[in-house]
Amino acid sequence: MTLLHTTALLYPQVSFPDDPGLSDLPNLFDADWVWNAYRGLAPTQAAVPSRFRIRQFAHGLGRTVIVSYEVEWAPDEYLPSELFAAKVNSEGPAEIFRYPDDPYLPGLIQAAHPETALRLVNDLLVAMRARRTGVELVRYRPTARAVLCHTVGKVKFLARVMRPDMLPSVLSAYGVISKSDFVAPRLAGHWAEGGIVWLAEIPGKNLRRNILRGKTPDSDRLLNGLDSLWNNVPEGNNGRPFNLSGAYRSAKRTFRHNVLKDSYTWKVLGEAVRSLDPFVESWRPAGTAHNDFYDDQMLALPDGRVALVDFEETGPGDPMLDVGNFLAHLRWRTHLGRRRGSDAGAAYHEEFRSAALDRFGWSERELAFRESVCLFRICTNTIRHPQPDWPRRLEAGLALVNETLG
Repeated sequence: MTLLHTTALLYPQVSFPDDPGLSDLPNLFDADWVWNAYRGLAPTQAAVPSRFRIRQFAHGLGRTVIVSYEVEWAPDEYLPSELFAAKVNSEGPAEIFRYPDDPYLPGLIQAAHPETALRLVNDLLVAMRARRTGVELVRYRPTARAVLCHTVGKVKFLARVMRPDMLPSVLSAYGVISKSDFVAPRLAGHWAEGGIVWLAEIPGKNLRRNILRGKTPDSDRLLNGLDSLWNNVPEGNNGRPFNLSGAYRSAKRTFRHNVLKDSYTWKVLGEAVRSLDPFVESWRPAGTAHNDFYDDQMLALPDGRVALVDFEETGPGDPMLDVGNFLAHLRWRTHLGRRRGSDAGAAYHEEFRSAALDRFGWSERELAFRESVCLFRICTNTIRHPQPDWPRRLEAGLALVNETLG
C-alpha cells in the first residue's frame, strides 16, 4: 500500500508490544497506514478527516487482531462520521471493511440501509405494510455483532445482528429469559439467513445509571428473577457451556503480553493468577445461568420490575458466577468508572452481596473467587478500549482483583 501524506490524527495515541505472529500489528496504530486503508474504501473522497478515533482493539495473540475506527471530519465539511475496521490474521493480507459492509455479518448491510430495512420489516415484522423505516445504529462490534433501532411509526424494534450460526442458541436463550420473572422484550421476528432477531423496545431506564444516581433496584426482585432463570432448562439448541477457563486464559495471555516483566503491574498480576489459577482449574458449570449478568444489561421499569435486554449467552453455566459478575461490574464502576467514588454504587454492592449470601447460603469465599475472576476479565477493557493511561488503569484493576480476593 502506497503511503500518502495526511494531516489526520490518530487518537488516542497508544502503543502495544509487537506480536511476532502478527507482523502488521504496528500498522494498525499508524496514522498514515490507517489513512491509506480508509482511502482504499473511499477512493473518491477528496476531504481529509480531522482524525481517526480508535474505538476497539481485539487481539488474539499470534492469531488475529481487529481494530475498529471512527472517521471524524472538521465541522465545516458537514460530513457524518463513519466506522470502518481492519482485521489482520497470521496469514494473508489485512481485511479492510466499512460499516455496514461487514463480511462476517451477512444481514447487517440490509438491516442498516432504510430501503432494505423497510423490506425486511414489512416481510417479517408488521401485519400492515409500513411506508418508512428509520434506522439508527446502537452498538457495533466488527465481525461479531451489531444492534440497530428500526422505527416504524411510533413503534421501535431493536434488530440484533449476529453471525447466522449463532441464531439458534440466541433463540434458545430467549426461551429461558421469557419464562423467568424478568421482563423480556417481545420477540417480533427473525431472519435465519441474515442472522437477525428483532425485539420490541421496552421503555425503561438503564439500571446502571439508576444505581449510580442512588435509584437502586430491590435486591430481592433481582434475585427472584435470577432464581427463576436458573430453574429453567433451555429447549432445543442450548449452546455450548460457558467457557470460563478459556476466557480466563485469554485474559491472562493478554496481560502477560502487554505488561513489562520488571514492572510493579507484573507483580500485581502474579499475585492475582496465583490465587485464581486453582479456582479456574477446578471450576465447572453447575446449571442454567445468564452468563453475562450485570447492570448495563437491564432496564428499570416504572412499576419497579426489571427487564433483561441482553441475554445471548444464557445457557449452561454457574448461577453463583452471575452474582459474581454483577458484583464485579458494580465494584469496577465504583472504583474505576467515569463516576468512580459513587457512594450509591458501593452501598448497593454490599446490599446485593449480603442479600445473595443470605438467600442462597453460599460461601463468602466462593463468591469472592467468582467476583474476582469476573473483575480479572473486566480488566481487559483497559486494552480493548485503549486510552493513553491504559497501563495505569490496568494496574489499578488488577490491584482491585487482589483486594477482592483478600
